[in-house]
Amino acid sequence: MAALGRVWGPALLRPRGAGPAGRRGVRALRRSPVRVLPPAKKEEKAGAAPAPAEAPPGPRREPPPPPAVERSAAGPGLWYEKAAPGDRRLGKVVTIAKSKKFRDNHGKVLLEGQRLIKDALEAGAVPQTLFFSTVGHLKELPEAEIKRASLVKVKFEDIKVWSDLVTPQGLLGIFAKPDHAKMSYPAAQLTNSLPLLLICDNIRDPGNLGTILRSAAGAGCEKVLITKGCVDPWEPKVLRAGMGAHFRLPIVANLDWESVPSNLPAGTQVCVADNKDPGAPAKATSVPGGAGRAGSAPVKSRPEAAPEHEDEEETADIPELATLRYYEDWARTPVAVVIGGETHGLSADALHLAASTGGRRLVIPVVPGVDSLNAAVAAAIVLFEGKRQLLRRHKQEDDRQKVPVAG
Repeated sequence: MAALGRVWGPALLRPRGAGPAGRRGVRALRRSPVRVLPPAKKEEKAGAAPAPAEAPPGPRREPPPPPAVERSAAGPGLWYEKAAPGDRRLGKVVTIAKSKKFRDNHGKVLLEGQRLIKDALEAGAVPQTLFFSTVGHLKELPEAEIKRASLVKVKFEDIKVWSDLVTPQGLLGIFAKPDHAKMSYPAAQLTNSLPLLLICDNIRDPGNLGTILRSAAGAGCEKVLITKGCVDPWEPKVLRAGMGAHFRLPIVANLDWESVPSNLPAGTQVCVADNKDPGAPAKATSVPGGAGRAGSAPVKSRPEAAPEHEDEEETADIPELATLRYYEDWARTPVAVVIGGETHGLSADALHLAASTGGRRLVIPVVPGVDSLNAAVAAAIVLFEGKRQLLRRHKQEDDRQKVPVAG
């Protein structure tokens, strides 16, 4: 048996197919088993939204506030948004707000600086967006007013890039274009207002117009009318030169000359500031220019060889006005003064309006040979002289009323 076991044992223990094919099967059985995956779900229909994940059971929680919004220390309920890196809203808004076309079409203006924005808010201007670099800027502004605006905190470097100021203050604002009929001007301004109006004609330099508006507010003018052809009073450079004058007295802009009389009080006498000196030689004719040309040289007489009818219609259409020096008695209640630009001077429409109201041509004498006065300087001289005369006349009337009548 032992011999048989030795003979047949290995043969009986050898598996079937232990030849070359059998050895391949053994090797296959030694391989790692393949992981069986569950059958894939049917694909969602095209365009169908994936099913929302089921919320874990438990009490319902309020959603957290957006991570870009923080509560400001300026007051309760005052929220501001922190601009993320690469946020281009500031640059985009400032760029389009500097365009007159955008201001006219969308009714928005750009204000910069703490004082100007504060004056605008106190006068009733409507803020839309305020960009600031530190929360401290908000503490200086009326809280109830800025709550109506979108507050965006940006880096000071971003404001510095887009600012027009040499030393930016870190505060910019987009406001709805103010309507003078809906504004609430300071009580001190209204109390000291005089029946003195200013009409701007062909003032095209932003710095000049802003300074003129500032002088008009300082003199106590009742209103300022700006005709077509002048620079837009809401241009950033005009606002900067005006130093808040836009929010201290009514400014009516973009007027046709046909609509100017309807914006004047009844019985207003219109005077124009010009360069026609009463002592000038008779052969010299005056330029139809304004106060900005108060010291400019007169136009020389035309050569005899010139065509007979050249510009004849233009010169014949200019009315003659009585001339007074600016310090002579000319201010009557109410009175309006037309200030012309340095380059284009007074228009014929301004002279016709003055002639129709019995107005005068006011002159600021200068030394012969001196170039024309700056329009803003001439406007300040004439307006403050008009204020002096009106106050003096008002005092004289009060004194006459106080004198007892003899029985």
